[in-house]
Amino acid sequence: MADPFGFLKYQRQDNPFRPVSERTADWYELQEPLAEKQRTEQAARCMNCGIPFCHSGTFYGTQKVASGCPNDNLIPEWNDLLYQGRFKAAFERLAKTNPLPEMTGRVCPAPCEKGCTESLNGDGVTIHDNERFIIDKAFEEGWVKESGLFVTRTKFKVAIVGSGPAGLAAAWRLNQLGHNVTIYERSDRFGGLLMYGIPNMKLDKDIVMRRINLMQELGVKFIANTEIGVDITAADLEKKYDRVILATGASVPRDLNVTGRHFQGIQFAVDYLTEATKDVLKHGKDATSKKLAGKHVVVIGGGDTGNDCIGAAIRQGAASVKQLEITPALPTQRASDNPWPEYPLTGKIGYGQEEALQTFGETITTYSTSTTGFIGAERGQVIGVETVAVDQNFQPIPETNQVVRADLVLLAMGFLGAEKSLLEQFSVAEVYDDYTTNNERVLVAGDAKRGPSLVIWAIFEGRKTAEKVDEALRALVYQ
Repeated sequence: MADPFGFLKYQRQDNPFRPVSERTADWYELQEPLAEKQRTEQAARCMNCGIPFCHSGTFYGTQKVASGCPNDNLIPEWNDLLYQGRFKAAFERLAKTNPLPEMTGRVCPAPCEKGCTESLNGDGVTIHDNERFIIDKAFEEGWVKESGLFVTRTKFKVAIVGSGPAGLAAAWRLNQLGHNVTIYERSDRFGGLLMYGIPNMKLDKDIVMRRINLMQELGVKFIANTEIGVDITAADLEKKYDRVILATGASVPRDLNVTGRHFQGIQFAVDYLTEATKDVLKHGKDATSKKLAGKHVVVIGGGDTGNDCIGAAIRQGAASVKQLEITPALPTQRASDNPWPEYPLTGKIGYGQEEALQTFGETITTYSTSTTGFIGAERGQVIGVETVAVDQNFQPIPETNQVVRADLVLLAMGFLGAEKSLLEQFSVAEVYDDYTTNNERVLVAGDAKRGPSLVIWAIFEGRKTAEKVDEALRALVYQ
């Protein structure tokens, strides 16, 4: 590396978060990027470690979470180029593997940093923030469009169902390879999870649209408000296109089948976040609608989506927010059976939880707590959540029942998988490891294939599926 002792000279410095009181008053992004000089210094912390665990996503031991980058990003190489100030070369190296780094540079939990050799005895390199700097610089300088240009246009046409990270990554790569790509989206806007599943303060929708607008400029066609089986049939797509990629995500949310589930005011987190984003798109980032003023909100689920719901509810003026999580709180330090380079199973305070602590003056998350039912008023509106504490086997602990006041309950318990009806329309009964299916004209990518996962996994699978399609289509030329 350019400076093999950089990790000794410079302390880790992440992009700072805006003050809580400031950021909860609007929907602008949470963090403010470091200055150029500070960012290049952070890149200097990437050391010549010999075996860079960061750029290979690996499931160590019995871990269900990968440590290292699932997308095989060439991290040490572009960190070196960033340190040297060779920003265009850094972008070109980054873009070799990641078609959408502006998304991962904002929302990825950075398993690469957990596998970073420097994190064995230090804090790890700020890979996540370095990536964001590189891609934002590339857009400023106009380098991104150049990277998406194709050499020659082929005669082949590919349809992609779903415009989330897997669909966008596949479309970018296929168009780059010269194929004619059309994306079908059943929603009114493109981006899938990136548009409606992640709130604006975490991923600004201008960033999402910047990429989509560029893709349209480069020749990718986008068709909104179109649902397969309703507005167009699977048979029509297979007839019109040489290949079809299903990249619809794991869109079936996990429900909670308890007494009172039918009461008004109980909704899935993704539906709530969609409504919140639509409000921002309609009224602007400065207009923090107080539609939840005087309302008491309960979020069921302790993951990132639950945290996003907390942050959104605070910005909408909620009188209180409580979070219920059935699992116990994670330790603050690695356990002895969870050594580096495994992904650290440790607890963290999410940005929403931090905002709630300062806004309400108390910790809002209750762990080892199960929801047993909902209480409703005479007109069918939810007014409370019945809970019970559970032991390590998730069994109820006697005499721990409580009632939590609630005017709005958000179910943020994750997703089960893809909608099977869509696969059935294409007669897909089996999905293979290489993204192909028993229907040779149809492939499946992203969460629709692997189940609920990270944006970076979806990008990786979208890119790989595109290259699989390219391989098959080019083989047809020689038959």
